[in-house]
Amino acid sequence: MRDQRKADADHLRLLSIFHYVLAAFAVLGLGFLALHYALMHAVLANPEMWNSAKGGPPPAQIFALFRWFYVVFGTLLVIGGVLNLLSGRFIHRRRHRVYSLIVAGLNCMQLPFGTMLGVFTFVVLLRDSVREAYDAPPAP
Repeated sequence: MRDQRKADADHLRLLSIFHYVLAAFAVLGLGFLALHYALMHAVLANPEMWNSAKGGPPPAQIFALFRWFYVVFGTLLVIGGVLNLLSGRFIHRRRHRVYSLIVAGLNCMQLPFGTMLGVFTFVVLLRDSVREAYDAPPAP
C-alpha cells in the first residue's frame, strides 16, 4: 500500500505539471492568434496591397467575420488556459477532484495533447487510492 501512495503522489505531481503545460500552450496559442490577426489585418486593411488587383479589396464584412473568429477562439483559449491552471493547482493541493475531472473531460476535445492529458487524468483520479488521498485531511 505504501508503494501505491508513492506512485499516486508521483502521478498527481506529473498531472499537475502537465495541466500547467497545457495552460502555457493556451498562452502560446494566444500569441499565435495575435500574430495571425496582425498579419491578416495588414493584408486586408492595407489599400496599397490592392492597387494592382482587378476586383479591388475584399468587402469589409470579411474582415469583420475574421474578427469574430479571433474573439471566439481567443476567448476559448483564455478559458481553457484558466481552467487548466486552476486544475493543476487543485491537483497539486489534492482539492476539488470533481472539478479536475470536468476539466479532463473538456481537455479531451483538444487534440492531441488535451486528449492525452484528459484520459490520463481520468485514469489517475478515478483510482480508489487517489480518491482516498483527496478525502484525507491536509497535512499541516
